[in-house]
Amino acid sequence: MSGERPEPSWGGFVKVCGLTQEEQIDWAVELGFDAIGIVVTPRSKRYCPPERAEALAHYARGRIPSFAVALTHAETTGVAEHFDTVQLYEMANIPNLALASGTPPEQPDALRYFFYDASAGSGVFEDIPAWVSCVPGRVVIAGGLDEHNVKSVIGTFTPHGVDVSSSVETAPGVKSREKMKAFIAAARRAA
Repeated sequence: MSGERPEPSWGGFVKVCGLTQEEQIDWAVELGFDAIGIVVTPRSKRYCPPERAEALAHYARGRIPSFAVALTHAETTGVAEHFDTVQLYEMANIPNLALASGTPPEQPDALRYFFYDASAGSGVFEDIPAWVSCVPGRVVIAGGLDEHNVKSVIGTFTPHGVDVSSSVETAPGVKSREKMKAFIAAARRAA
């Protein structure tokens, strides 16, 4: 029927966020992740100061797409140009915006990605509302995903992608290669 939105399909995009070391970027590339996130908000336990964030973005360049992750656009000043995408918890008039929110985006067509994240980066899993399946464009589900729940989330919502951070760590900002491997394996099995 014309005018109906086509059924979404699992896009296979898997991002790992909160990386703090070059070795973690190497693992993401080796394990087949599709993108990495570097946190540039000082309010995070995974915060990378501007010089460090820029160094990590340059290390990733040409190997894996990188996201500068912050709460506000102002927090990305000075580093945004070094990243492929800027992921914010507020709207901003930039061409490479990934909006993260727990509420439906008002301008989904203005976004490169929409990250559904009701946890606001806390890593706490909450029930995902049905409207998430109706958002047009590249929808990525984040917030409390782990190797045990990711397959179910993908099967239920068929998003463009999923994003993981705290469940693949041994401490904030300290990623585990084995946990990263288990998560991406579970996400890939969902296909």
